[in-house]
Amino acid sequence: MTADPDQIADLVLQQFQKLPAKRRPQVRDNGLHEWVPLSGIVAEKDGVLTCLSLATGMKCLPASKLSLAKGNALHDWHAEVLAIRTFNRYVLDECNSHLQGTASNVIRRREHSEITIDSPQPFVIMDGIKLHMYCSEAPCGDASMELTMAAQDDASPWEIPPTPDATSASGTTATTTDAESLPGRAYFSQLGVVRRKPARGDAPPTMSKSCSDKLALKQCTSLLSSLVSLIVHPGNAYISTLVLPESQYSATGCERSFSETGRLKALAGRRWRSGYRFHPFEVTTTTKEFGFSKRSVGERAEKLAASNLAAAWTVSGVDEGTMGGGLQGRKAFDVKGASMVSRRRMWELAVLLAGRLEGDWELLRRTVEVDTYAQVKGGELLADRREVKESTRKEGLAGWVVNVGDDGFSRL
Repeated sequence: MTADPDQIADLVLQQFQKLPAKRRPQVRDNGLHEWVPLSGIVAEKDGVLTCLSLATGMKCLPASKLSLAKGNALHDWHAEVLAIRTFNRYVLDECNSHLQGTASNVIRRREHSEITIDSPQPFVIMDGIKLHMYCSEAPCGDASMELTMAAQDDASPWEIPPTPDATSASGTTATTTDAESLPGRAYFSQLGVVRRKPARGDAPPTMSKSCSDKLALKQCTSLLSSLVSLIVHPGNAYISTLVLPESQYSATGCERSFSETGRLKALAGRRWRSGYRFHPFEVTTTTKEFGFSKRSVGERAEKLAASNLAAAWTVSGVDEGTMGGGLQGRKAFDVKGASMVSRRRMWELAVLLAGRLEGDWELLRRTVEVDTYAQVKGGELLADRREVKESTRKEGLAGWVVNVGDDGFSRL
């Protein structure tokens, strides 16, 4: 039986209220009231719910800045994406605590008999645990297109403008569904396609895919990142339920974006090596509203502004605020400003964990103790995960363009 979505939402909302006041949206000196999206990951075990991670945020790094990140700056801190990154930090922290003698309620060591060539990870999320995700806003991109259209003064579909080479021999113009040409909210006539952030047309372009697209991919790769999937088996790390406020739910949009009858229908029933599979989550709704959602803030103020601050929290001890992809108050792109959930800090922890494992874990150590982050991502142990991503993008998320420019940095 699925947990009550109101209880899932309440747990995340209550945990947010416990954060320091400096993590919350503010009222600016010019009278603008800030709003921000909130997302969280909740574990359910034997009917008991626990909030494992949460995050706020709604920005991402421009493509022109990726080469400056060097593993120190986050690429995408939309709440959904940051909550998942923060969950991955929690998982690694739990593995680290386990190796130091502290038992976990979520993670366990795998038995020797469970470890094979195709699934060599030393840890796994315990059987019987369900993972739920709460989002205070509809995920940007395909799942929210109907909501976006309804909010326009004119909801008529926008046709994609012809590209310079999109004129046929007869002189008629052709349209394209190439996702590279679909930033944010634009071109309502195109549904079921991959979209890029940001939604606003006047913001610097990025190569970060929409939250709808990233969540759709997570239904195949699990919530675990590449680094974490080297250490934790992905089999039990899939989202069971996505909880959205009633006002932010479009049945048509969510079915098209996430279900096995929508754009991912070619993947229905698909299984890959290493425990990967297509695991569509159930989308449910809650009557609860986040106090700093755009709707809630709009009820008490006329002048609104999107918050530039992102917050990240885990039950394992992460509690930080970031701005522009780095720790608040630190110089942009400086190594001292690297978040605990940044590529650099996560890689450092993965290396530490691999070194603490007793026994024959030489292949894992060789995979993470390399010169560059790109070498980690391209390692032999991640070959099956790369295959999952490639086939999912080809068969369900066509047009996905991979972010490049921040994988050549070294750990030391």
